[in-house]
Amino acid sequence: MAHTTQVSFRIDEDIKKNAEIALEDMGLTMSAAITVFLKKVGREHRIPFEINSDPFYSESNMRYLNKVISGIEDGTRPLTEHELIEADD
Repeated sequence: MAHTTQVSFRIDEDIKKNAEIALEDMGLTMSAAITVFLKKVGREHRIPFEINSDPFYSESNMRYLNKVISGIEDGTRPLTEHELIEADD
C-alpha cells in the first residue's frame, strides 16, 4: 500500500475557486485532480500540456504599446477606433 503525504502551497483565491467549480463539474476533487497531474508528470517527466508565454506581454510589444500610449498622452498620436483583430491559432 502506498504511503500518502500532505502537500501545502499557496495560490490565489480566485484561481482556486474557479478550479474547484470546473473540477466539481468534472466530478473531481482538487486533491484527485492534482494527483492525476502529478502521476502524469512522474510517468512522462514533463508538464502534460503546452506552456507558452502570451506574445501580448513580450518585451517588444510592451515597448510598442508604451510608445503608442505616450503619443496619445502627449497629443502626437491620434486615438482612433479599429476593428478587433482575431489571430488564428
